[in-house]
Amino acid sequence: MTFLQTVTLLILSNIFMTVAWYGHLRFMNLPLWLVVVASWGLAFFEYCLQVPANRIGYHTLTAYQLKTLQEVITLTVFILFAHIYMGEGFRPKHLAGFMLLALAAWTVFQDHYGLEW
Repeated sequence: MTFLQTVTLLILSNIFMTVAWYGHLRFMNLPLWLVVVASWGLAFFEYCLQVPANRIGYHTLTAYQLKTLQEVITLTVFILFAHIYMGEGFRPKHLAGFMLLALAAWTVFQDHYGLEW
């Protein structure tokens, strides 16, 4: 259950983070100071989810595994965001890069499930 809680909180956290970091790009006519303040407001909620996710996850995962999980979730959320919200296409080179990151994540988690090198 702890792993599922961690993943759920990380997904929600990353949604807030991605919107805070990239959502304003569709509103280039707004003053920079305004989008910075709005982004900080969204980042507050990201941290309200991220910190508990790491606290909960650290009971069963190492810090390396938490960071790797975070990056995989971040990239997945961003791909969906870029495609749906920003209208940007997903190209084969993006898929290749994602597959390499998935391989990296798999490598980091090897010892967690008794599959040591």
